[in-house]
Amino acid sequence: MNIVVLMKQTFDTEAIIALDGKGEIIDTGIKKIMNPYDEYAVEEAVRIKEAQGAEITVVSLGSDTAVDALRQALAMGCDKAVLLNDAAFQAGDEYSSAKAVTAAIQQLEYDLILAGWVSIDDGSGQTAVRVGEILNIPQVTMVTKLFLANGTATGEREIEGAVMTVEVPLPALITVQKGINEPRYPSMKGIMAAKKKEIKKVSAADLGFAADAVGKAAAKSVVKARFVSPKRNSCKLIQAATSAEAAGQLVNLLHEEAKVI
Repeated sequence: MNIVVLMKQTFDTEAIIALDGKGEIIDTGIKKIMNPYDEYAVEEAVRIKEAQGAEITVVSLGSDTAVDALRQALAMGCDKAVLLNDAAFQAGDEYSSAKAVTAAIQQLEYDLILAGWVSIDDGSGQTAVRVGEILNIPQVTMVTKLFLANGTATGEREIEGAVMTVEVPLPALITVQKGINEPRYPSMKGIMAAKKKEIKKVSAADLGFAADAVGKAAAKSVVKARFVSPKRNSCKLIQAATSAEAAGQLVNLLHEEAKVI
């Protein structure tokens, strides 16, 4: 089985984001990590490999810093990595990014494509499913359990008050959700082995694209502005002997301080 995992490098969840005078994110000195949901996808791919055998290729679009996240995936047990690394790919939206990533996947053999259901930086949850649409293959999103057998993939996804089970033929694209597994920490042996594994860097020209056919130039959406959310005011704890007294205090606060009633 050939598995492709889509991976994105994102800001650390604890990073403090600041903007420059043009509203652009200042990423100098900010720690970057593998998108946590993609980490679940990597782990699931490695578990499939361990259970029934597979070759895993990780595909990412990003700058040179994305090599660190790709090395982590290789250290966890993936076999190869492809990095779409070209200034032409940068500053694109979900449409232009999916277009480029799909072109890279089409140069590979694949039976199963795995990805996190969303990235924690922009939170759009679009790129992976757009890849599936362009490839015209079945897809199941936000999966918390995955079973492979007899040329099919069966995914379980949580819906309100129930669990939905969806079976699709391979090849297919599956996006995974927290709870599907617990990602492993790379072992020292895995880290050393990852240094010898291939990370292939590809440009827009390598995929047959002109510079204006991908990235920002081909984007269908435009970011008009960015801003940092204002700090929240500290909360106020109501302490009272009875629920009625607490309710009275709450009403007074809503009326006198919050001025919402």
